Amino acid sequence: MVYRLVCIACIFFACKKNKTPEAATVTDKPNIVWIMLEDWGYQLSCYEEPGIQTPNVDKVAEEGIRYTNSFATAPVCSPSRSAMITGFYQNYIGANQHRTSKALKQALPYGIKPITKLLEEEGYFTCFMKNRKTDLNFTYDGNLYQGKDWSERADGQPFFAQITFGGTHRRWKRDSLHPIDISKVRLPPYYPQTDLGKRDWANGLEAMQLVDRQVGEIIDRLEKEGLADNTLVFIIGDNGRCMPRGKQFLYDGGIQVPIIARWPGKIKPKTVSDHMVMTIDISKTILDIAGATSAHPLQGKNLFGDEVKNREYIFAARDKMDDTHDAMRAIRSSRYKLIHNLMPERAYCQFNEYKEKSYPVLAQLNVLHMKGQLTKEQAAFMASSKPDFELYDLENDPYEMNNLADNPEYANIKKELITELEAWRRKANDPGVTEAFRVGGWSSDYPTKTQEEWEAHLEKFKPWVFRTPDTKMDHPFYPPKKK
Repeated sequence: MVYRLVCIACIFFACKKNKTPEAATVTDKPNIVWIMLEDWGYQLSCYEEPGIQTPNVDKVAEEGIRYTNSFATAPVCSPSRSAMITGFYQNYIGANQHRTSKALKQALPYGIKPITKLLEEEGYFTCFMKNRKTDLNFTYDGNLYQGKDWSERADGQPFFAQITFGGTHRRWKRDSLHPIDISKVRLPPYYPQTDLGKRDWANGLEAMQLVDRQVGEIIDRLEKEGLADNTLVFIIGDNGRCMPRGKQFLYDGGIQVPIIARWPGKIKPKTVSDHMVMTIDISKTILDIAGATSAHPLQGKNLFGDEVKNREYIFAARDKMDDTHDAMRAIRSSRYKLIHNLMPERAYCQFNEYKEKSYPVLAQLNVLHMKGQLTKEQAAFMASSKPDFELYDLENDPYEMNNLADNPEYANIKKELITELEAWRRKANDPGVTEAFRVGGWSSDYPTKTQEEWEAHLEKFKPWVFRTPDTKMDHPFYPPKKK
């Protein structure tokens, strides 16, 4: 049974109300640590992913709450991060096009401010630690954060620290301490069940094990500095895993991300919640707890309040990825997912430089598809066009492989989800697709390579995928990283 949390924000509002201005000081407020995992979904041992060991993330979940229906609003970093740092859907604030060029970025509308500015106004010291990749699709005045470490704050000042670990972003490092045998992993069935696919998946899990140790260093530091008891810790992903049908797409592999929170004395340990929640709910929760207010009402909900308990749907959107033009919208309930492909004329696997350079399994999918060696379900993702709608019964089809959109038995469900999705799009000021966008971007010619070219591409990937943990090797398609 889901444990029903009390609305924690109310505690702070009540305390603030009962004190005189002289007695109420910033030291009454909790510290907030926001740990972000790049390109990572539920592939953690606390989410029962086989093969992986993530004891430090598991410990945070054990001592707090873990959400099992948690999602990003976009399947790639910059629109997702733009939504999280403001508390608004990326389409609503005009930040939905991934890696918007500097010349086209605009200031936030409606007087909206990043949450770091609102926290600063409420007396918080804000800092961005470790990997300092912001990757936002809007402009803003001044600095988004005040410093690089919470040690820079004034005595007694509460802090908000955002910490991003990039180790789970492709190019993955292998874990020499705890290498993962491919016989231990569970590869989703929409991928070919090959040694290359399993080794690539295992390499990603090993990269997360390395990041888990970094998470442990942060948690240990909070303990050593006597900060743990008054610090709310979040662990989240910015978008789903960097694999085909994951990042850049609206299947669960692309938008399902962990949300884990620990707050000693406020969150009951070992709590597991199946409420439908989103990453923009974290923004709302943080501001409520800090006593900060946005002049423009946020679109997320307080994770610890009553609103999320009654939420029926989450929404997500995909638009431009680098210079690959495509657009999709999704609505998901606890059981059903509907995806509206706004550019069905384009292939799922139209050209995208990042994916073709980074995903060994994509190369293998193309080779096996051209040889006619994929299953029907695997081959569907390699089609030259998309259906207008995709509808999945997640209870019976958790991997989203059986499209029910044209099944008359599901006509009423499809109609209801389309109605709700269209209502959300109106509220989100979603402009959809212009004709200029539809014909723009990189070439949409498909397939993007001949069979012989894909076979050569795949051969270049193999030594990298199968390298041993102690092997020093340059990536086949990227220059060496600067030391």
